[in-house]
Amino acid sequence: MISTRYPSWVYTAALASLPLITPLRLRRLMALGDASHVWEMLQGGDRPLVGINSDVWRAWHGVSSSHVVQVAEACIDNAMTVVSVHDAAYPSMLLGDPDAPAVLFMIGDARVLSRRRVGIIGTRSATQRGKFFARQLGEELAMNDICVVSGLARGIDVEAHVGAMAIPRDEGCGPVAVVASGLDVVYPPEHKRIWGEVGRRGLIVSEAPPGTAPQPHRFPMRNRVLAGLSEVLVVVESRATGGSMITVREAMKRDITVMAVPGSPGVPPSEGTNNLLRDGCAPVTDVVDVIMALGLDTRHMVSWCDPRVTPHQDERHILAVMGRAPHSLDEIALLSGFTVVQTAILLGRLEATGWVGDSDGWWEALIR
Repeated sequence: MISTRYPSWVYTAALASLPLITPLRLRRLMALGDASHVWEMLQGGDRPLVGINSDVWRAWHGVSSSHVVQVAEACIDNAMTVVSVHDAAYPSMLLGDPDAPAVLFMIGDARVLSRRRVGIIGTRSATQRGKFFARQLGEELAMNDICVVSGLARGIDVEAHVGAMAIPRDEGCGPVAVVASGLDVVYPPEHKRIWGEVGRRGLIVSEAPPGTAPQPHRFPMRNRVLAGLSEVLVVVESRATGGSMITVREAMKRDITVMAVPGSPGVPPSEGTNNLLRDGCAPVTDVVDVIMALGLDTRHMVSWCDPRVTPHQDERHILAVMGRAPHSLDEIALLSGFTVVQTAILLGRLEATGWVGDSDGWWEALIR
């Protein structure tokens, strides 16, 4: 248990956890002054804001004083830091943003936000090539001490984080994950390991208080924070509509540079990125494009060295005939001139060494 006179952050967390709270309502409450004073007003039955529905006031006034302790203990148990717009530790790049969260919950080292920052986003239904590119780009940026910001979602987001953490712990820069749930509610569940690793090596950020489920409406809200923390936003793969395009719009509203990775015409995961390129966004074909967009000197950048075993002659032939499009086993056999059995053996070797990926029977070459 904590003491009966609590630090300011405890009341800040309690206000952010009120029932029926919204980002706008929380901003208005926090604008009233010290969080402990605001909490005391609510506990006393005051109504210090205009335009708030009576049902909301009843919900806020009905919150028990034990709510403060419960929320604070959840934060302490999960090593969360709580910062408001009044705190020096609040991310400076969000100050002045009219849509920025009044309160943020964080796990990890907020100092990574002082580095140069690149957002990497994309579809959850990514191709194997898209995942490979996101992973490689994340690694190369981290190698060059650039912070990778993403959403820790399935697909492109998590691959960017995996890449950023592929370098040794004492080298480069840890990533930042902006999530839509409470920091004690891992989503998706299969990302539990990498979630913990990001918290140890970088920073996890959410405006949702402890215990908050990843409700659908929270993902668009999350995207505005992700955009606001980025200096450059790179879309690796995206359909024409969806969460990535919401993040793009939020970035453009803030005059944040948006870049896109070119994809094959007619392939659904590349529709959104190709549309962005058509509309004037700069292309990303390798990490140099991103480093130049940040205005950094590429002459001193750390180059990526492919750690994969060099393919043998027959394996190189398979990669050459595959090109950059997905193929079935039979198609690859036909293009290569090998039997289906030979082709399956070669693909198995290439998959084991990381040169190809398989998605439901469709094979893709993972080449630059």
